[in-house]
Amino acid sequence: MWYHDLVETGRVPDWLLIAVLRVAQRISARRRDRLTIDQRDGARHALLARLSAAPIALATDAANDQHYQVPTAFFETVLGPRLKYSCCLWPAGVDTLAQAEEAMLTLTCARADLRDGQDVLELGCGWGSLALWLAEHYPHSRITAMSNSATQGEHICRQARQRGLANLTVLTADMLTFGADGAHDGRYDRVVSVEMFEHMKNYALLLQRVAGFLRPGGRLFVHILCHRDTPGEFATDESGDWMARTFFSGGTMPSADLLLHFARDFAIAEQWLVDGRHYARTLRAWLARLDDQRPAVEAIMAAAYGPEQVRRRVAQWRLFFLACAETFAARGGREYLCCHYLFDRREPPPRQRS
Repeated sequence: MWYHDLVETGRVPDWLLIAVLRVAQRISARRRDRLTIDQRDGARHALLARLSAAPIALATDAANDQHYQVPTAFFETVLGPRLKYSCCLWPAGVDTLAQAEEAMLTLTCARADLRDGQDVLELGCGWGSLALWLAEHYPHSRITAMSNSATQGEHICRQARQRGLANLTVLTADMLTFGADGAHDGRYDRVVSVEMFEHMKNYALLLQRVAGFLRPGGRLFVHILCHRDTPGEFATDESGDWMARTFFSGGTMPSADLLLHFARDFAIAEQWLVDGRHYARTLRAWLARLDDQRPAVEAIMAAAYGPEQVRRRVAQWRLFFLACAETFAARGGREYLCCHYLFDRREPPPRQRS
């Protein structure tokens, strides 16, 4: 669309972008609000059927290029000191991005029921914020971190060496095939995933495979971004909107209850909702850091993509942060949320004696 090209010139002022984004949010919310029960139910069942017929993930190469093969230096410049590329927590008294990163990491460990001495697998480990935190705070645990990005894996290994962490193993793999050969079955006490499930499709197959990774008594903790009650999908081709084509090809926006439809191998132990404004504030903090260090960001983009791409690449990331912040701040953070789940692995019934 012509207006996407205009925005990517970087010449549209933020006040105008924000005004347009807020109008678009209100229109989208009203459209959802007007849906009848039958329309909502029909759309939900159609989505459940599509997800059940899909592979575990789609467009993994595109998603990897969009987010995870971006130069590490960009994220080191824009994110907080722990490189947590996911929703942070801003309770009263937390005023800095560094504090907000640690607040959410602490909450994640508590809600995941993590204890020292466990074998823990993290799926979709990003730049290692949680994996490195676990290796530091649970020195007798054995942490395995899986990423589909070689760039991320190299960064985490480098950080682990610098910090003298010998209890962390990093694997580079695609969730489409990771563990399909049974090599990880029965090896872990906990599996943890933070903002990876949004890139997945067939949750039934995914959860079935994850259940196999766990020992008896094992638990799965999932942190996802979601809509409160209406799930949706991001297209994988040019028919998708700007967000789908640029940042979330093949992704899913779950509803808060979507995973529960597919968790046949798990029993839900706890579910928590996190106000979407925590993510909005996180995104605005990233945007502020990008703007504060604009010359450094432009130099990184020029080195990675060439000088002719700098304006466009920076504008894309600024719009991504702005658009997501407005989305999760809408309606007081009650429309789009962060959701936490703690699942217990279902144990097979005991064999009947003949």
